[in-house]
Order: sequence, then C-alpha cells, then structure tokens
Amino acid sequence: MRFVFLGPPGAGKGTQAAILANAMDIPALSTGDILRAAIENQTSIGKVAKTFVDRGDLVPDDVVVGVVKERLAKKDASGGFILDGFPRTLAQAAALDSFLYEIGLELDLTVELTVEDAQLLARIKKRAETDAAAGRKVRSDDNPQAFALRMNAYRQATKPLSEYYATRGKLVQIDGLATVDAVAREIRVVASRNCVQFISSNP
Repeated sequence: MRFVFLGPPGAGKGTQAAILANAMDIPALSTGDILRAAIENQTSIGKVAKTFVDRGDLVPDDVVVGVVKERLAKKDASGGFILDGFPRTLAQAAALDSFLYEIGLELDLTVELTVEDAQLLARIKKRAETDAAAGRKVRSDDNPQAFALRMNAYRQATKPLSEYYATRGKLVQIDGLATVDAVAREIRVVASRNCVQFISSNP
C-alpha cells in the first residue's frame, strides 16, 4: 500500500503516518529524514542536496525527487510506504507519479488532514508550552510568526495538491482536529477499504 499524507503544518501528519506505518509494517518516510539520511550517508544525490543545504537554500524539486526515488528503491519500501512531506508541489507530485509508473506501481491513496488555521495555531502554541514545561527543546518554528510563514508556503505550493489527487480519485479528507486515536481509527477504516494487505494483517 502506497500512501501520501497531506495537511498543513501542525495537523498531525507525522504522528498519524507513524501509527499507520506500524499497523501495516511499512516505512513512514518524511522528506526531512530522507534528505538528512542521504546527506549523512554521502550518496551521490545526497552530496548534491548538501550543497544547497549548506548555503541555506531550498533544495530544488529535481534534487528532492532524486533523493526520494533513491529512498523508495530500498528493499523495506518494496511492500509499500507512507510519504509525509512529499510531494510538496505539483511538479513533485507529477514526478512521483511518473517514477511509480516506470516501475509498474501507483499511489493507492492520499490522506489529507484538515484543520482550521486558528485551531492549528492553538495546537502549536500548546505543543510549545508542553515541551517547555517538560524541559524539552521547543521547536524553532513553534511560534505565531513562523506559523504564518509556513501556512503561506503551504497554501501557495502544497494546497493545490488536494485538487491534483482529488481529480484522480485518490484523495480522502479527514478532520485532523479529532483526538489522535479517533483520527487513527478513521484512517484505518479508509485504509481497509483500499488495501487487502491491511485487512489481512489487522483482523
């Protein structure tokens, strides 16, 4: 089963991707983790990505796509995967579809977690307060100013992906404001309708 998780920053994509990945025994892959691993392992495409990261520049689409393709070619992703944070743009989505088509595969489902801006901001503030109270490092982007920038970038580049996948019959939208367990249950229901593997491994 091959999933893409969409949603604005703070919607809970990483949490839900990890839960579903554990249930289905497939890897949950975030763009940031993939890039860091490629750079750390000094793969050929990772070395290219590092030149942009070291300059503080955005990594171009073609390089990001190359890093993701390199990761998806690994054995643990052969039975399926969950992509969190990729694709971020229509160009990346088209490149992903093209790559999967070349190897005889396609995406099974795109899950979009939807949450209103004000509710997202409240959630991010609470996360920062909880981390601070627990003595954990507060994420540098868990503040209203950074949130506004992230939301603007999301609307401009990533939000159009909803329509892209909807027109292909691959999009399911789920209320991300519900509890973690409730959202996970709804995703499991959606997955069970689209994946025999999920049904057989989760009686």
